[in-house]
Amino acid sequence: MTLERGSVKGFEHNRMVMLFSMMDGGAEVSCAISSSAMDDLERGVKAKPDQRDAQFLRLRDRIEQCASRKFEAREFEGAPPGIILRSLDFRN
Repeated sequence: MTLERGSVKGFEHNRMVMLFSMMDGGAEVSCAISSSAMDDLERGVKAKPDQRDAQFLRLRDRIEQCASRKFEAREFEGAPPGIILRSLDFRN
């Protein structure tokens, strides 16, 4: 089952990740993407912390597709388990 769009939680400065969620039916799946992965998706553009929300929204479709692939492959990390996206997850 492919995940559906959830909510944008915002940029976490301490971990340098954008937090968001995806929905698996009625269950929310916690997700994060590293700021370096978002920069790499935009060909190395280094966004400032206050630009991360807009950057995520520009890249959202690609990010969510990748999160769905990792979900289907059951590639969870952390406690509680969630999806964490890094630059390497976008290399084909």
